[in-house]
Amino acid sequence: MTGRHELLALTGVTCGYVDEAVLVGVDLTIHDREFVGIVGPSGAGKTTALRVLAGSMHPARGRVARRPGLRMAYVPQVETINWSFPVTVFECVLMARVTGRRLPWASRAERAQVADVLARLDIGDLADRHIRELSGGQQQRVFIARALLGEPQLLLMDEPTSGVDVRLRHEIMHLLDDLNSRGMAIVLTTHDLNGIAAHLPRIVCLNRSVIGDGAPHEVLNADVLERTYGASMQVLEHGGMPVVVDGYRRAHAPHHAESHHA
Repeated sequence: MTGRHELLALTGVTCGYVDEAVLVGVDLTIHDREFVGIVGPSGAGKTTALRVLAGSMHPARGRVARRPGLRMAYVPQVETINWSFPVTVFECVLMARVTGRRLPWASRAERAQVADVLARLDIGDLADRHIRELSGGQQQRVFIARALLGEPQLLLMDEPTSGVDVRLRHEIMHLLDDLNSRGMAIVLTTHDLNGIAAHLPRIVCLNRSVIGDGAPHEVLNADVLERTYGASMQVLEHGGMPVVVDGYRRAHAPHHAESHHA
């Protein structure tokens, strides 16, 4: 990719759980300032791919190359978090500190850093609120704030708009667009082909292996989608954007089915 530098690359990566291969021979390169969406059915390996990128899971075969000193942050699905844990928004974000003191209380510099991150995400007024009292959109912002505390160059997000309404989906995507425009590379997984994926600069269609990789108009076509989802799909064009209209609901399995193998 001209003018952009490689942040990390998977080459021939195969990995899985017990005796089941979830990813097979995956090649995937992420460059700086990219905004990439990974799509595919439940069990396709999307979450596993994020874990391999993040370094929390190691492949059985293949190679993972990262730029030396690369700062990454991983944001899991909101539904996987125990929101009854008795902490405030400020305390939840502070837990992500990667430098400085490890005392129970924050230094003046750390308090200022957390306050700055919360302000950037328009949740500064929620600092003393208990996390269980937050809406879905606010919860997502809190975990993005945790991620930003380490000033990552690459943000990895698992289904960031899962379980939120259309208004909150647009709100979250606007926030991610803003972070990307400021130079942060973002890789997210999503089931939402039309609402999210079709609007991203780059889409990776994954079903154990990479089926398609490119701009929406290059990969959101009947052939690639059928090979990805195993279902016949019709793709129309609306306002210059591809729209998946046939077979999508049959292939669109609930996101929670993927919590262990995705």
